[in-house]
Amino acid sequence: MKATWDIFCTVVDNYGDIGVTWRLARQLVAEHGIAARLWVDDLSAFVRLCPAADPTAAQQWQQGVEVRQWPQPWQATVPADVVIGAFACQLPTGYVDALRQRAHPALWLNLDYLSAEDWVEGCHGLPSPQPGGLRKVFFFPGFTDRTGGLLRENGLLERRDAFQADPTARARFLQALGVQAQPGARLVSLFAYENTRLASWLDALAMPGSSVHLLVPEGRILGDVQAWLGGQPLAVGDVRRKSGVTVQVLPFVSQDDYDRLLWSCDFNAVRGEDSFVRAQWAGQPMLWHIYVQDENAHWEKLDAFLALYRQGLSEQAGQALVGLWRAWNKDQDMARAWNEAMLHWEELRQHARRWCAEQAARPDLATTLVQFYRNWL
Repeated sequence: MKATWDIFCTVVDNYGDIGVTWRLARQLVAEHGIAARLWVDDLSAFVRLCPAADPTAAQQWQQGVEVRQWPQPWQATVPADVVIGAFACQLPTGYVDALRQRAHPALWLNLDYLSAEDWVEGCHGLPSPQPGGLRKVFFFPGFTDRTGGLLRENGLLERRDAFQADPTARARFLQALGVQAQPGARLVSLFAYENTRLASWLDALAMPGSSVHLLVPEGRILGDVQAWLGGQPLAVGDVRRKSGVTVQVLPFVSQDDYDRLLWSCDFNAVRGEDSFVRAQWAGQPMLWHIYVQDENAHWEKLDAFLALYRQGLSEQAGQALVGLWRAWNKDQDMARAWNEAMLHWEELRQHARRWCAEQAARPDLATTLVQFYRNWL
C-alpha cells in the first residue's frame, strides 16, 4: 500500500503559504504517485490559485489532490504516514493525539520558510522531540546541497525554453491577457508589497528615450502605481501611459499562467517566497521584495541570499545588483540604483540563466522529501 501524506496550510498573509503547499501537493501526486491530502484553513485564497475549486466544499479533488477544508473545531480523521506542517503552522490538537495512537509512527515534518542563511544547513533534518513521545523533523528548502532544494516540476525548464523560443506562443499568451507588446519595449512584471520607493524606480523607467511596458498583476502595489500615475483609480484591464512607461493592470492569474508571464518578461520584480522561486526558474534578471519581519530580521535573510546569488558576477555588476535589491527593500533611492544596474544588463541576464541552471542541477524539493521519507523507513 502506498504511503499517504497530509499537508497542513494556514493562510497567514497573501498567497505564499498556499502557493507553495499547492505546488508541492500537485507535484507529489503527479510525479511520485503519492496520495496527498491538503488541509487549508482559507479556501477563498486557494480558489485564487485554482479557479476550478469550490470555496465551500469540505472535501474536493483538484488535479489529483484531495483538498480538505481545515474544520473548526477539528473533526477526527485517520492521520497519514507522512505529515507536513507548512511554515511552522500548529497542527490540530486532535490530529496530534491521533498521531500518538498510530501503531507505526508517522514521519512528522515541519516544512520551514526558504532562506539562504548559514544556520539553515545545520538545522535541516534535525529532530525536535514533542510531548507524548512524538518527534518532529525540521525540513528546510534551500539553495545548497545540504538543504531540501527548491520546488521544481519535471520538465519545467524545458517547457520554459520551448515557450521562449516560440514568439507566436508568447504573443498568443500575452494577447489572452490583453497585452499588445510593443516592438523594442522592455517588458517588466511587477508583483510586490507596498513600497514607498516605487515612484523613484518608475521615474527612472520613464527617462527620455526609454520604452517600458510594465505589467502589474492586481495586488498590494497597485495603490503606489496609482499614486505615481496621478491618483486616478486603477482596475484590471486599465492601460495608462506616462512618459516612456506603459502601465497595464493584469488580473490575478493561475500559477501556470504566472510562470508564463515571468517567462515572457525581460525583467521580473517579485515578492515573498513562491513567486521568488518561480522568477529564478524564469532565468531572467529579477528583483525580490522580501516579506518584512520584526526588527528588520528580513535584511539578514536578504543579504544571505545576495551573498550566494552574486557569486560569479564581476565586482562592479555584483555591487550594482546588491545596491538595487537593497534600495528596493531598505527604502533607498531606486533611480540611481536602477541606472547603475542597467550598465551591467547583459551580464546580469547571463548570470540569471547560469544561476537557474546551477540550481536545477540539484534535486527538487518534492524529490528530496520523498527520498527523506524512504530513508526514514
